[in-house]
Amino acid sequence: MDPVIIISVVVGLVVFLLLFGTALKPIRVAGRLAVKLLVGALLLFFLNIIGTNFGLHVPINAITTVVAGVLGIPGIAALAIIKSFLL
Repeated sequence: MDPVIIISVVVGLVVFLLLFGTALKPIRVAGRLAVKLLVGALLLFFLNIIGTNFGLHVPINAITTVVAGVLGIPGIAALAIIKSFLL
């Protein structure tokens, strides 16, 4: 698909949700989880950027993203410690 179409659909959905809100609680929970997973992936990305100076690289995959997204900074620290000392 054309990237312009995909971006237009995503922007349209965001505008729709901002105007009308979500009436269903599961949609809100799924949205919050998606945001947490995105933030977790970004935190892992920045950890990898900074960690390259120290020889630390944590792979960004589904499991590490869930750990980082749900647990936040302590999850990132735990992944870095596990990677440094155990693996």
